[in-house]
Amino acid sequence: MSILDQRDCWVSVDPQSMRSLLESFPEHVQIAAENGRNLTLQKSKDVHVILVTGLGGSAIGGDLMRSIAEGRLKIPVIVNRNYDLPAFVTEATLVFACSYSGNTEETLSAYRQSRQRKAAIVCITSGGQLESMANADGYPVVHLPDGLPPRAALGYALIALLSAMQKMHILPGMEESIEETITLLGELRNRYRTDNLEPGNPAKKLAGALHRKIVAVYGSTGIMEAAAYRWRSQIAENAKNLAFHHVLPEMNHNELVGWQHPEEVLRKIGVVFLRDKGDHPQTQRRFDLVKGIIGDKAGTIHEVWSEGESLMARILSVVYLGDFVSLYLSYLNNVDPTPVEVIDYLKRNLRT
Repeated sequence: MSILDQRDCWVSVDPQSMRSLLESFPEHVQIAAENGRNLTLQKSKDVHVILVTGLGGSAIGGDLMRSIAEGRLKIPVIVNRNYDLPAFVTEATLVFACSYSGNTEETLSAYRQSRQRKAAIVCITSGGQLESMANADGYPVVHLPDGLPPRAALGYALIALLSAMQKMHILPGMEESIEETITLLGELRNRYRTDNLEPGNPAKKLAGALHRKIVAVYGSTGIMEAAAYRWRSQIAENAKNLAFHHVLPEMNHNELVGWQHPEEVLRKIGVVFLRDKGDHPQTQRRFDLVKGIIGDKAGTIHEVWSEGESLMARILSVVYLGDFVSLYLSYLNNVDPTPVEVIDYLKRNLRT
């Protein structure tokens, strides 16, 4: 029996039960959607650009929101991962300050600058200094449930962003997409969950193929760009396993050439292509050609196709598989998926 099918392994390697958090993802989305219907936010006025400022698990919601909503929006969306704001931020900018803990120092810095520039601000957080400052300054707060690793709060954070934009009359209704997504995620959970044995579990089989390899994730610009970044980040944080990502067609204009040396290292790379029926036809052709070019150089190559009809469902179907793959890689690497000790170390030393 595979180690991934042994309950003793799940309990010993994953004592804080990251597996339970992943399996609760459909409920997170559903609860967040219900909460979103009860939000009271004023209609935005004279907003020329939306800026989401955050880091790590608090920023990926902004990336995914942009992938899901950008085709419906008439103003640009920028995701800022820095202490400082771009120079274009003014009173005509809507800033979503996103920090799950509420204490992310880069986000607090960006919040203060947003306030100084008189931007419209909405804070999305579970508490901390960000909530305290927003309450004192009179800015609205969309409150997230606390007690989760930030990366496991994605369902809440993403839907909070989408709901806030709907309430502010920036984004058309997403109700049908959200309902389809919740249903699909429930079906995928049954397919990927820990008690579904490896022979019938695509997430476990893919994790097994990627084990002991650096993982390269390639998606398409726009549709699968944020999903590819999420795969990379989850494999790094949960499995403590190095991964990188790039997007097509840009990857074809630079990184592809690097798939020649060092040959012995290339054979230790596991490649995952994230594909979607909505990708540009030429991008579809590029994926097929790249697969042929690097096929005999990489250690293994796998294609993941999105499922569902709406763009939201398709993107999150791929994200959800990647989350489970990262969990099973942590089991195979015999590392607890929940702690991120090196990040904690870095934060402590930045404060001294």
